[in-house]
Amino acid sequence: MTAPGAGRARLRLPAWTATLTWKAALFITVMCCALAALLGALVHVSVTRETVDDAREKALIRLEEVTHAYEAGEPLGGYGAIDPPGLPARLRALALSGQRGTVVSDFRGRPTMWAAGPADGQVIAVRVDYSVSADTISNLDRAILGSSVLAIGATLLVGAFAVTRVTRRLHLTAQVARRISAGDLDARVNDPRTKDPSRPEDEVATVSEALDTMASTLQEKLLNEQRFTADVAHELRTPLTGLSAAAELLPPGRPSELVQDRVRTMRALTEDLLEISRLDTGGETVDLDIHELAPLTERVVRSVRSTGCETELRIGRQVRVETDQRRLERVLGNLITNAHKHGARPVVVSVDGPVVTVRDHGTGYPRYLLEHGPQRFRTESGGKGHGLGLTIAVGQAAVIGAELEFANAPEGGAIARLRLPEYAHADHESVAPHPGLHPGPHPDPNRGPHHPSPRPEEPDTP
Repeated sequence: MTAPGAGRARLRLPAWTATLTWKAALFITVMCCALAALLGALVHVSVTRETVDDAREKALIRLEEVTHAYEAGEPLGGYGAIDPPGLPARLRALALSGQRGTVVSDFRGRPTMWAAGPADGQVIAVRVDYSVSADTISNLDRAILGSSVLAIGATLLVGAFAVTRVTRRLHLTAQVARRISAGDLDARVNDPRTKDPSRPEDEVATVSEALDTMASTLQEKLLNEQRFTADVAHELRTPLTGLSAAAELLPPGRPSELVQDRVRTMRALTEDLLEISRLDTGGETVDLDIHELAPLTERVVRSVRSTGCETELRIGRQVRVETDQRRLERVLGNLITNAHKHGARPVVVSVDGPVVTVRDHGTGYPRYLLEHGPQRFRTESGGKGHGLGLTIAVGQAAVIGAELEFANAPEGGAIARLRLPEYAHADHESVAPHPGLHPGPHPDPNRGPHHPSPRPEEPDTP
């Protein structure tokens, strides 16, 4: 039994048939064929009618001459005869009824125009060679068909060239739009028609100009936002430093502890804002070096464990990576802290080759994070955190050339997967196992590199 919709799936057209060039070419071809067929039919009917009328008139004139000769008892000549063989039956019947008429038929393999009329109860008829007229009509039909094909081909080429020029500009506009959406706010279409007042603007130029204007406005707003974030963080830094020093002078007690805790939180938030502002400006410099990934990850896990967050570490294949140690530790620390703050235990960190996976068993990442990535100051954990931890992790990962993916595990929980550029030594030197590290299986086969996992909320940075 065929499943519903199976027939429609088999009839699905190729993707290129949806392009504007294909549709324009198809439209031009159909219209040209329709126009050529209409004009060809009109010319064929007109010429055929004129040719037949001329042949009919000539045949009737000869019939008139032959009839006069018959009535005068003169020879009928080579054109006329009484009841000639080969006369079409319907024309014979018409003449026997007392009327005159003409008809075209084949006589001895040649097109012939017959004319017949009554003659003393008999049929007198003449014939005129119609082969020249028939050849003329056939040649005309072939000429119409050939000229139509040439006209359609030429029109199609010209139309395709004109449409391709338009679609090329549309593709350029789409490419610029994709670059802007990817973060390249300096990308512009700069359509020549929008710069040259002597050239009229078409719809594509209008769209290109609107896109350039939108990009400029968006860039200005984002730059203002980045400047505002950096200015706020810088302005808060000085008073917070003084406030922190003053809090240290308060007498011991619960109020002093609360003030100091809030001051530390504000200082951490200010540092995060400064880091984000530096990432936004793209002026970060990277200190690359060769590191063994497993020991580096172990050091981060050990640091997190010191805060009371128990984390399981599993080591698979060990490799060296070329990265910035400080930034990598920042990324891993934020991911693990986020897993503890917004997920549920056990939190498992696994190293397999150049891939580090952080897995928890909570409710998983929220949908917005899976679709659009982390967003600063947005969390779904009941108000915990500022949504900056994962934002910073994504930014720092991009700086060191790593790929950071988020996904939810099918059985529940969030997965963050960091893929680093592996260092390939010239002599393919193997990496010796690090003392104290116990290799373990990959946390979950369903969490391979192609199944990243996001998490419900983003953490404050550790």
